Amino acid sequence: MPRALFICGKNRLRSPTAEQVFATWPGVDVASAGLSQDAPTPVSGELIEWADIIFVMERAHASKLRRGFRRHLRGQRVVCLGIPDRFGYMDPALIELLLAKAGPFLAKRS
Repeated sequence: MPRALFICGKNRLRSPTAEQVFATWPGVDVASAGLSQDAPTPVSGELIEWADIIFVMERAHASKLRRGFRRHLRGQRVVCLGIPDRFGYMDPALIELLLAKAGPFLAKRS
């Protein structure tokens, strides 16, 4: 079962939406986290190592992730979805983007 980790800045809107959407997919295990220290679930080395594939919402997230967790990212695939911070939690437009951009990666793995 592929394990997907979705990361955004604060783990309040985009990554929790992704976790909710893909949690219903059979054969996929998901989690979400934020790069901010005050995120409800902050990114950790343990979460990164747990994941088979890591999705970040923006390029800046990928850069920050690499700076803070280089050692844990060895051999990990990080995919930038290019989804800006302008959507609310479970926004239908956000869900559509997540399905279009992350869905193909997870469909291949399940």
